[in-house]
Amino acid sequence: MIEATAVDGLVAALASALLFALAVPASKVLLADATPLQLAGLLYLGGALGIAPRALHGRTRRPRLDAPTRRRLAGAVVLGGVAGPALLLFALRSTPAGSVALLLNLEIVATALLGALVFGETLGARGWCGVVVAAAAGIVLSAGSGWPGYLSAVLVAAACLCWGIDNNLTAGIGGMSPSETTLWKTGLAGTTNLVLGIMLAPWRLQAGTVVTALGVGALSYGASIALAIRAAQAEGAIRTQSVFASAPFIAALLSWIGLHEPVQGVQLVAGALFLTAIVLLAVDDHAHAHVHEAVAHVHSHRHDDGHHAHAHPGLLATARHTHWHEHAATEHTHRHVADLHHRHGSRQR
Repeated sequence: MIEATAVDGLVAALASALLFALAVPASKVLLADATPLQLAGLLYLGGALGIAPRALHGRTRRPRLDAPTRRRLAGAVVLGGVAGPALLLFALRSTPAGSVALLLNLEIVATALLGALVFGETLGARGWCGVVVAAAAGIVLSAGSGWPGYLSAVLVAAACLCWGIDNNLTAGIGGMSPSETTLWKTGLAGTTNLVLGIMLAPWRLQAGTVVTALGVGALSYGASIALAIRAAQAEGAIRTQSVFASAPFIAALLSWIGLHEPVQGVQLVAGALFLTAIVLLAVDDHAHAHVHEAVAHVHSHRHDDGHHAHAHPGLLATARHTHWHEHAATEHTHRHVADLHHRHGSRQR
């Protein structure tokens, strides 16, 4: 089924970033009553509740997922859904929320590094400069807080590493929609962390705290992801991510204002370095001859990108829409980034 979106993509992307940013200061407050594992479970179960309407609405029949896709989904659940959030919340428990928020910029660095070193993608000169600048920002930020800062930086970096692997794994899932992938990940991971949290520590949460945590998860993970998907369908993944990259900075600002945390000079320096790194990574691309094998999948696309030549009478080539479609094998050369159609791996030449 073809479904074009009329939402203003950039506004949706900014709303997605704002909702995601709310999770950092809100989680800092909720950690006063919940353990990191318990809170991670509640936040992700809330995320599942938030994304469920979009994932289930208009869902059509699709082929059974193949074994590689199931393995990618399992890896995303374990690393991106179970380990990543727990590591972040352990870091947030002992470190100012503003610093943790800025350290979340390491996710884009981890994604780029893993794509280049493990998943066979290409990182250009500007991209490598961005990685170096981001690493310097993390060192500056952690050094300014002493031992708690170093420990927090290690925990957040580990969380971002998990999410970087998650991003590379989910980027290769073409057999189900992004919202459906998110529903599976948040539901399974949230249940796992909540069960582990209850087994490992006494349950002392009041009903109000549980409802608040579920609500934060529904907004900061479920609704935020749904808005990001709609934004990507309207404006494309690159423009959406360039706006969503503001989330760590918004989270730091909300932490300073909402939690009355002092603004540290080292945070401002690190923030400027992180911003520079994001710009360098965002403008990095490359060109080479590459092969696309025959594939069938579902994702948001438009017909002016050189990869989608199937016909839709009456639909503009620039209109984004989502449906199951097939690609024949092809080979060509053009400038590109590591999107769903350009995860070359060993086929890069």
